[in-house]
Amino acid sequence: MLQAVNEATTIRQNRVPEVTVDFWLIKLMAVTMGETAADYLAVNLGLGLTATSIIMSAILVVALVLQFSQKKYVPWAYWLTVVLISVVGTLITDNLVDNFAVPLTTTTIAFSAALLATFAVWYASERTLSIHAIFTNRREAFYWLAILFTFALGTAAGDLVAEHFDLGYLTTGVIFAAVIAAIAFAHFALKVDAILSFWLAYILTRPLGASFGDLLSQPVEYGGLGFGTIITSALFLAAIVAIVLYMTFNRRSSDQIGGLKA
Repeated sequence: MLQAVNEATTIRQNRVPEVTVDFWLIKLMAVTMGETAADYLAVNLGLGLTATSIIMSAILVVALVLQFSQKKYVPWAYWLTVVLISVVGTLITDNLVDNFAVPLTTTTIAFSAALLATFAVWYASERTLSIHAIFTNRREAFYWLAILFTFALGTAAGDLVAEHFDLGYLTTGVIFAAVIAAIAFAHFALKVDAILSFWLAYILTRPLGASFGDLLSQPVEYGGLGFGTIITSALFLAAIVAIVLYMTFNRRSSDQIGGLKA
């Protein structure tokens, strides 16, 4: 009987992390790196958008296979997928804008519609959009598809504000930070729905991170601080690895303590 209970618990383990300060910190770093890494691969290495997109999409598929095979939340597999999907989401928008001359206003609207459609189908299928119950392949597939569209949408919205409206990277970052702060206030003080608040904040952390990534990496003459994509990407990658190692260690310690208590 005990074995059956343990097996049922394992099968229904949530495959994504709890939403904590660590979660938002590493997510913000991941999206910042996604912006600078995409620029580095496509521009600095001279691969171009098309080749970079094909290579990174193939690597993302491998990461998703690894992630789906875990059947539970494993920090390194989950956050590797987030970093890669951030890069691919950025490249999707960049390809549409740069290679196919699709206006930023159009891509912003299109990805908004795609994300809403994903949520609609997800809810119709599962009757929930909660990230606290991602324990089946179908729910996880909806989850990652929604995240891909949040990154593509966030890239389009961030570029629209920073470049199309010519507000600059710092001003754009401050604007999105203020909106996220307003969402947090609405959730904690006004009790706005947690799922709605989460997904709105998740979308907006993409342009927030991208804006500060561009601010750090872009040349001074283009409104940046001139650190370059290599240094910026390396710094944020190192921070991501350090936090993931910390989260992995803490998780293993908690599991060991839980095993002793059981």
